[in-house]
Amino acid sequence: MSIWFGAPSLEWANSRGEHAMIRTLGIEMTELTEDSLKARMPVDHRTRQPAGVLHGGASVALAETLASWGASFTVDPEQFYCVGMEINANHVRPVSEGWVYGEARPITRGRTTQVWDIRITDEQGRLVCVSRCTMAVLPTPSQY
Repeated sequence: MSIWFGAPSLEWANSRGEHAMIRTLGIEMTELTEDSLKARMPVDHRTRQPAGVLHGGASVALAETLASWGASFTVDPEQFYCVGMEINANHVRPVSEGWVYGEARPITRGRTTQVWDIRITDEQGRLVCVSRCTMAVLPTPSQY
């Protein structure tokens, strides 16, 4: 059974990042499964640290992007919106080129908070970063 509210559009989500950090870093939403959201991000001049490997902050940006869209896709946007409250990350493997791939799954989806697990891997499927992100579920302000 799918966790998504309605029929979320990856194309719409990707277009919303056009003038945001998401686009600057090259992050693209790539797939929705029954219970996860996937994206990819290049490891290039935009996402590397001066030492030449993927910047941990870029991994965290990918993780929070996945958790944010994931949480947003599970609620009725007419009634709720989701924002990040807390994120942590463990960087376990350096990557110097190519792509990294993120997959986010909810650990819990409560009425007022959601907790998401995000795993980022390299092109060989090896774990690069594991992250956990807590999202607040807030009522959409009245737009009368």
